[in-house]
Amino acid sequence: MISEQAWADAQVLWDFQKMNHEPKPCSVGIGLGSHDLGVADVTVDLYQRGMFPLIVFTGATSRTTADRMPRGEAEHYRDRALELGAPASAILVEPNARNTGENIRFSRDLLTERGIEIASVLLVSKPYEERRAYATARKLWQDIDIVSASSPMSLTEYIDLIGDPKLVLDMLTGAQQRLLIYPDHGFMLRQEIPAAVEAAYERLCAQGFTTRLV
Repeated sequence: MISEQAWADAQVLWDFQKMNHEPKPCSVGIGLGSHDLGVADVTVDLYQRGMFPLIVFTGATSRTTADRMPRGEAEHYRDRALELGAPASAILVEPNARNTGENIRFSRDLLTERGIEIASVLLVSKPYEERRAYATARKLWQDIDIVSASSPMSLTEYIDLIGDPKLVLDMLTGAQQRLLIYPDHGFMLRQEIPAAVEAAYERLCAQGFTTRLV
């Protein structure tokens, strides 16, 4: 049973993770690999709206995707993009990244190897990882403009999609923890965390939503 306080705290974390950037034309769109094929859907939608001329899908497999995406997250994203009408000529696949830092570094290196000049990136992630992806990209790719994007769905809609409320709350606390500790390791830029967000995170941890903590 998830308490009313836990639901309210989850909404606080969900709202904080969203960067609320307005999509704008960029040099490339990068879809960050995960269990969520919705990232590919959003990336293709932005491509078809003319936000970028080139897509990079990045990601190997993880413990949550090894069974569902055995050929790698990026490859399955590419398949989904082709189903949605994106041309193969507009898609590059980076198949080796196993964390957000590698997603950024390996995508950057792939584009450099191809001789593609990049001034800006539209970075597409899961809704609850927008802020982490942005902070990581700003740390590792400092000479370009970064715009964040994800599916515009609400927390309730996302929980209905995943089908496991506790798992989503666990993922929210895991994403928030990384914002707190990863800057100390040099993995991302440090961001100001409002007191209300820290308090919501601490209450969720105290209630046991901890399976995605590191």
